[in-house]
Amino acid sequence: MRKGQYRFVTGFLFIPVLLYVVFVIWPYIQTFGYSLTDWKGQSQTFKFVGLDNYRALFQDDVFMQAIWHNLQFLVFIPVITILLALFFAFMLNAGGRSKAGGVQGVAGSKFYKVVYFFPQVLSLAILAVLFNAVYRSDGGGLLNGALIKIHLVDPNNPIEWLNEPNMVLWALMVAVIWQGVGFYLVLFSAAMQSIPKDIYEAALIDGANRNQSFFRITLPLLWDTVQTAWVYLGIIAMDMFVLVSSMTQNMGAYGGGPDHHSDVMATVMMRNFLYYGKSGYACAMGVIMLLLTLILSVFTLRVTRRERIEF
Repeated sequence: MRKGQYRFVTGFLFIPVLLYVVFVIWPYIQTFGYSLTDWKGQSQTFKFVGLDNYRALFQDDVFMQAIWHNLQFLVFIPVITILLALFFAFMLNAGGRSKAGGVQGVAGSKFYKVVYFFPQVLSLAILAVLFNAVYRSDGGGLLNGALIKIHLVDPNNPIEWLNEPNMVLWALMVAVIWQGVGFYLVLFSAAMQSIPKDIYEAALIDGANRNQSFFRITLPLLWDTVQTAWVYLGIIAMDMFVLVSSMTQNMGAYGGGPDHHSDVMATVMMRNFLYYGKSGYACAMGVIMLLLTLILSVFTLRVTRRERIEF
């Protein structure tokens, strides 16, 4: 029976594992192999150059600047998104008080969940079009138009949000956070609904206020979910290719601008791969991106690891 069971399980796993190896693992291996060559992309001939591409990477000011931009995204996007999502989820699930003295969400919480989640159904392409309209550098842009109406911006000199080195990264972050908060709000709400209301009501009887209920009850019991959200948002922050290349495409090939003030690793990689024909060099960038993402994920899981709290 046991041998038959093993054959049964192996039969079901063989095809999925084979497909995963062929379409996921093998491309990674190929990328690493190409990163050790001077492959031009179109040519089928190339020669082995060893670690020259990797040495060149760490002398490439554009790529190092792009890493710094990704690190800024890595710090601010997860922190702001998780804090906002936790706050809204707490208010929608345990922020209200019923007439009987129990714990419930604020009035209209079901409607608010739909409103907050709506941006998540938008594709990144639509998101880029939407925020390009918001950040337009003429008086017709939503943000400049509003600031002109309240006399905070000169109508003859509107702010170029996506062309200002000190503003473009924040403008991109706002778009990512606006889209992501709703998804993590729903994720945290689902986790909060598994917490017995009796715990909140007992804390309420003991005189706990909302802040104490959040930090002493909600956050510790949601820590595993927060940890998972942090990893996913970190991976998003290490990418950012679609928004940068779509929202800043008029400022250089694949985004970034002439001064590379909005470049991320993915845009530099694609520019070298498709625009400059330095495919082997771009593959080395891809390997570095993979290693940094793996290190980030392991580090985050290690640092945020806690003893499981049962209730």
